[in-house]
Amino acid sequence: MPERRPVFQEVLGEDWAKLGEVIRRHYFLRSFSDDYICVKGVMHEVEHSAFAKVLLPFARIVGALVPYRGRDVPIEVHYTARPEDGTLHWDRVFHFAGRKPFHFRSRMQQTGPNQVIEFVRFGVGMRLKVTAEEGAMVFRDVGYVWRLFGYDLPLPVGLLLGTGYIEERPIDDRSFSMRMTLRHPLFGELFRYSGVFSLPEEAPGSAVAEG
Repeated sequence: MPERRPVFQEVLGEDWAKLGEVIRRHYFLRSFSDDYICVKGVMHEVEHSAFAKVLLPFARIVGALVPYRGRDVPIEVHYTARPEDGTLHWDRVFHFAGRKPFHFRSRMQQTGPNQVIEFVRFGVGMRLKVTAEEGAMVFRDVGYVWRLFGYDLPLPVGLLLGTGYIEERPIDDRSFSMRMTLRHPLFGELFRYSGVFSLPEEAPGSAVAEG
């Protein structure tokens, strides 16, 4: 059997080669494997609007978003592939001053070319279009779903949360920037966080990056 390729190489196809090397090394994880990587960094800002406070109780129930504000917040993100179901699991650990570490967990599954769904609790998921743009990996929200008995039912959550945008952009051969926003068409920007991360010294090498 041919060697399995990274999940996001399958998602992006030929556009995988357009990503910066540090991004390809970051996303080396293969489906149905036990691949793992942890990146560490600092979130220079973690913000939400006054209107967003109304949404936070619902978001906490389903395990989505970050309920605190902060500057220069240390963070590590654990990425784990699951051999039993082909999903990738994220555990983002925010270290806000004076608080217990806050975990924002999710799992991601490929659903087609340039398409993934990121799930939080109770089967609630965000459908994302994935592209490679000027070396960056870009995720654009294309709607929410509720996975019920194996079916992905559309959810009108976007009417409350607006539209999500995430990017990871290379800085040098070991570091990258990250930015996430949720913007509502009427209430403007509801959530945002951004920061800089570094790969561990023993991250996968150029052979994985080149694909």
